[in-house]
Amino acid sequence: MANTRTAPSGTPTNVSQKHHQGGIGESTLRPDGTLKVTGEFAYSSDMWHEDMLWGQTLRSPVAHAEIASIDISEALAVPGVHSVLTYADLPAEMKNYGLEIQDTPVLANGRVRHHGEPVALVAADHPETARRAAAKIKVDYKELPLVTDEASALAPDAPLIHEGRDDHHAGHVPHPNIVHRQPIVRGNVEEARKRADVIVEGEYTFGMQDQAFLGPESGLAVPCEDGGVDLYVATQWLHSDLRQIAPVLGLPEEKVRMTLSGVGGAFGGREDISMQIHACLLALATNKPVKMVYNRFESFFGHVHRHPAKLYYEHGATKDGKLTHLKCRIVLDGGAYASASPAVVGNASSLSVGPYVVEDVDIEAIALYTNNPPCGAMRGFGAVQACFAYEAQMDKLAAKLGMDPVEFRQLNAMEQGTIMPTGQVVDSPAPVAELLRRVKARPLPPERQWESAGEGADVRALPGGLSNTTHGEGVVRGVGYAVGIKNVGFSEGFDDYSTARVRLQTIGGEAVAMVHTAMAEVGQGGVTVHAQIARTELGVTNVTIHPADTQVGSAGSTSASRQTYMTGGAVKNTCEAVREKVLEIGRRKNGSYHPAWATAELLLEGGKVVTDGGEVLGDIAEILDGEDAIDIELEFRHRPTVAFDLVTGQGDGHVQYTFAAHRAVVEVDTELGLVKVVELACAQDVGKALNPLSVVGQIQGGTTQGLGVAVMEEIIVDPKTAKVRNPSFTDYLIPTILDTPSIPVDYLELADPNAPYGLRGLGEAPTLSSTPAVLAAIRAATGLELNKTPIRPEALTGTL
Repeated sequence: MANTRTAPSGTPTNVSQKHHQGGIGESTLRPDGTLKVTGEFAYSSDMWHEDMLWGQTLRSPVAHAEIASIDISEALAVPGVHSVLTYADLPAEMKNYGLEIQDTPVLANGRVRHHGEPVALVAADHPETARRAAAKIKVDYKELPLVTDEASALAPDAPLIHEGRDDHHAGHVPHPNIVHRQPIVRGNVEEARKRADVIVEGEYTFGMQDQAFLGPESGLAVPCEDGGVDLYVATQWLHSDLRQIAPVLGLPEEKVRMTLSGVGGAFGGREDISMQIHACLLALATNKPVKMVYNRFESFFGHVHRHPAKLYYEHGATKDGKLTHLKCRIVLDGGAYASASPAVVGNASSLSVGPYVVEDVDIEAIALYTNNPPCGAMRGFGAVQACFAYEAQMDKLAAKLGMDPVEFRQLNAMEQGTIMPTGQVVDSPAPVAELLRRVKARPLPPERQWESAGEGADVRALPGGLSNTTHGEGVVRGVGYAVGIKNVGFSEGFDDYSTARVRLQTIGGEAVAMVHTAMAEVGQGGVTVHAQIARTELGVTNVTIHPADTQVGSAGSTSASRQTYMTGGAVKNTCEAVREKVLEIGRRKNGSYHPAWATAELLLEGGKVVTDGGEVLGDIAEILDGEDAIDIELEFRHRPTVAFDLVTGQGDGHVQYTFAAHRAVVEVDTELGLVKVVELACAQDVGKALNPLSVVGQIQGGTTQGLGVAVMEEIIVDPKTAKVRNPSFTDYLIPTILDTPSIPVDYLELADPNAPYGLRGLGEAPTLSSTPAVLAAIRAATGLELNKTPIRPEALTGTL
């Protein structure tokens, strides 16, 4: 038998190995993917607890009224009811909450300000019992005059939605019914107007869009022996919820322990509080676990929506196609409570010029308080409304100048080094012209595809689809283009940071990493990317993602396209610190075996410590054997931003910009007003594709949401009553698979030197330009101006 000897772990060998298997740059599969598509994934609405009660909310049937009285006696008498709570039962001095301005009452206090405002809570042993008991609560409403639009909000005698405002925006707005106002002034518009050979004006109306996530608001609150509460909930921002929940419960934050439950979509609609406080109040009042799940009807009242907007634009251009100036005013309807309206105003104003070079601008954006449903965060966050307007203006200018609409945009496209209207320099790649070139160069889909099946028309390819309303007569094709700009991360001086905890240890002879963050996985694929980052930085295969909770530092919100940048950056930085600790232990244990331990740049790859030349110095598991687990928690911050000046709007307010362009191909039945979107091609710069499959999925998903607001999605609010008229998926339409066209994606990877791995946040940008591209294509097919979203059949047939 040959003599054998095992080399010490510090002795170099050369091996052939696959580095970073499952690391960044690979299309690794989502760990939750199979469970979700097979129906086995546990969402927050699936949670259960022994002896739990069910919570129910009583909501206002009117939009603006005084509450003269509330009688809960009949509800309390219903068998199975354990508790009924009103404003009078709130336990703490703090009775309001809010993301930035604490103006939202936990339960209505003598007055309701919008249709569907929470008035009372019921806990019962069965959900139907809770609903029946809530219906027995008698509330005497004395209706008040309504504020529903800019005219009624800013009239000299307008009812004040919030009297006696003392928030930090109150001192600089011209009327108390304005939540926030942000002007941006640069150059001299009056002088620039004199240089313009053509001037175009437009007034645009953007409808109220719902996030329409499929998983309703839901959660489970469990009272604890220490007087605190454990809350399991679907949300976008655990620590923001915690900051708002604890004060109104009268508890210190350490006694409110939050864990993320399965989230069925979010898109901004879970950034605000919905049922979290209500479930905790009922659990603490009854000393029993309480589960709350909204039905679809209630969900429409349980979260904020996208701000509807009126946008007034004026652009000028020289006869050779160069933009001279922009003057615009954007009026956003924030509804009854502030939510994220101040930040939406900041985005709408600072991005209102679009991805174009315009040196002279006069911009104003405001958000109103009204008695309409509260509006706040939704994918695109103020930039969507602006993009719809400025892209319509680009088409009008190109037409008036007799120029190709894509070439006109390319002529005025910003690039790296461009100065934004806020004075901020775009200091990373801005390939606007190239994105437009790519979507335009793509071959057009064949015309009249419904005829490809032979003699019989394939109605699925026709406007109207399976409703079988047309066989091709009166169908006209149109092609349209659009491009947009979106900021990434929290802006305007906000202390935006994320935290990650990483633990590395040897288990069963293998190095195993665990990543723990409070990031809300809402479907974006963050848990997949975090594991990929850990594999890349630590060179291990086995990575576990700890459930998100508040036992680790904040990860910030899963919004603003920020999580891969911010929490991904936190995971990367923390893994780097763990790696240095591994190398420190390795040098201590094995440094005497090879000089490379002291002199070479060392990496962790394939479970080994290797030199940058590929020489293996040791096994990570062996190095850690007998050592305590390496456990490090660190925060990550992006470069600082500043608030926009309240007079001029100047300031480096944003962290990063991201860009996407679309080409829409539509076929329109001009007699029936029906639209079929045939193709919606997208080109986008993503900086670095950490997971290419997820990148394409995000772009296609954002594109589809933009399609929805172009042709079907709108919450209808009755202007006479301020009541929501279509709170259901029967009447609020969203695109199905039959409405969704082919969405070819072409992405660029032009690194941002300031970002982890050079990546760009990417989830929101495709939502911007898909909407105006579809509208442009419909205009091209019909010759109609179409200045309102969504486009309905009657707008195309002239029967509006």
